[in-house]
Amino acid sequence: MRRVYLDHSATTPVDVEVASLMMTYYTEKYGNPSSVHSFGREAKQALEEARKQVAELIGATPSEVTFTSGGTEADNLAILGTAEALRKKGKHIITSSIEHHAVLETCEYLEKNGFDLTVIPVDEEGILSVEDVRKVIRPDTILISVMHANNEVGSIQPIAEIGKLAKEHGITFHVDAVQSLGKIPIDVNEMNVDLLTVSSHKIYGPKGVGALYVRKGVRVVPLVHGGGQEKKRRSGTENTPGIIGFGKACQLAGQRMAEDAEHHTKLRDKLINGILQSIDHVKVNGPMGDKRLPNNVNVSIRFVEGESLLLSLDMLGISASSGSACTSGSLDPSHVLLAMGLVHEIAHGSLRFTLGRQNTEEEIDYVLEQLPKIVERLRMMSPLYDQVMHIKEAQ
Repeated sequence: MRRVYLDHSATTPVDVEVASLMMTYYTEKYGNPSSVHSFGREAKQALEEARKQVAELIGATPSEVTFTSGGTEADNLAILGTAEALRKKGKHIITSSIEHHAVLETCEYLEKNGFDLTVIPVDEEGILSVEDVRKVIRPDTILISVMHANNEVGSIQPIAEIGKLAKEHGITFHVDAVQSLGKIPIDVNEMNVDLLTVSSHKIYGPKGVGALYVRKGVRVVPLVHGGGQEKKRRSGTENTPGIIGFGKACQLAGQRMAEDAEHHTKLRDKLINGILQSIDHVKVNGPMGDKRLPNNVNVSIRFVEGESLLLSLDMLGISASSGSACTSGSLDPSHVLLAMGLVHEIAHGSLRFTLGRQNTEEEIDYVLEQLPKIVERLRMMSPLYDQVMHIKEAQ
């Protein structure tokens, strides 16, 4: 059966160059980077090269990069670590309504434990207003946490402007850049970012590795205590092969970013336009053009359930999602789509296709050939759609 993978925002395949390099550090150069002998020094040198590669992709210095087990841990370290470090200064935190659950649930945890939380709404395209952020800043605001690009609808936020605002008020600014890393340019200095979360497995690196950029002079209290690795920010023996793979993936992402963006944008627009032309009662979720990640397609198809669409696509070898992979087991509609103003009925019929380097125009043609047939079949079983068609005929 033909297989088409269109869920790259959930995870990506590990690049062959990355996997090959990692294998060397599993089987030959397997020392603990904290050890003083030659095996350890060899591992340490490679780990620091990876730190440099991650830093270069985001415009940071290597000493500002702390490795973690992934994006979720990095988000938690940024938010909980800042709250603990600054609790005597204030207890007010600002975030947006479309953040990843790793941010939202961490902020809600703090709210249950004595902090004040302001969740700012987004517009119908899933974009935050800088002015809305300005209006809710208080003298005791210690942290603003806003994602660079949304994982479900691909909306890109005005990070530089929000960062400038935070800087003017002396507020620590955290950005979750897990979805934007390697897809669009990131420069932590130009964007006025104090803390930045990134993850390996979204950019053709291994799972279980992430990093937190911490601007020099910004303090975060560690969550994990022990041997004092990662400059005492994150104790525990480093996942050396994974970190080295992450570094290599960052290097490759930097080299290929422009080419990838052009390729993804072409396929993205072909898929969006093809769906709109071949299926009625469809809404594109999120902005169009440059305000959207190059590889993101998110649509709501009325009168069908997203879960039924996904299962039908999967039977034909097409892998997509209905939102974040972290909540794919939930029957609730996407909190992102609801925050953008979609009603439950329409949000339930959402599909997310996210493109990768290996995807081809022929694969998009295959999706555009099969999806309308699936929708037609499912709608034939929908009493609501049948009612709408009868009304149209009567008119």
